[in-house]
Amino acid sequence: MELEERVAALERRLAALEQADRAAPRLGEGDFWALEGLKEQLAEAGAQTGGVLFTGAVRLPTQEQYEWQYGLLSEQLLDGDWSDAADSFAALGHAVRLRLLREILGGRRTAAELTELEGLGTTGQIYHHLRQLTAAGWLHTASRGRYEVPGARVVPLLVVLAAARP
Repeated sequence: MELEERVAALERRLAALEQADRAAPRLGEGDFWALEGLKEQLAEAGAQTGGVLFTGAVRLPTQEQYEWQYGLLSEQLLDGDWSDAADSFAALGHAVRLRLLREILGGRRTAAELTELEGLGTTGQIYHHLRQLTAAGWLHTASRGRYEVPGARVVPLLVVLAAARP
């Protein structure tokens, strides 16, 4: 390929990227490899309206590892009843609850450990927040007084946090 052709091809690619305004963060140096894989699968399935995929591979400070992916067709999301998600979002809509989730993922798992932390309120308030998170499925009790984020909710929780970033 001649130098002029290569420069022209690069200019076209740069112009396309600028027009697309791709502000999404990249993992490493790769292009939109996850998006391209999703689009290939959607085409194979004959999906007309597209789809959404979220995925992750996470090692927590406790050395626990989670790998997870989930995808839905766009029409499943757009046609569904969004009010079903209200309780789950409401449970995450409090700074103390988010802090509790962060501390639990970090290894503080017993109610006693959590009540020792400053800035979370009284023991009764902490238990109220733990009940809210448990009722919404963001936590479960592994044993008496010991809380865990269910394995299937670790990556989705981090996806929600990533999506909420400005």
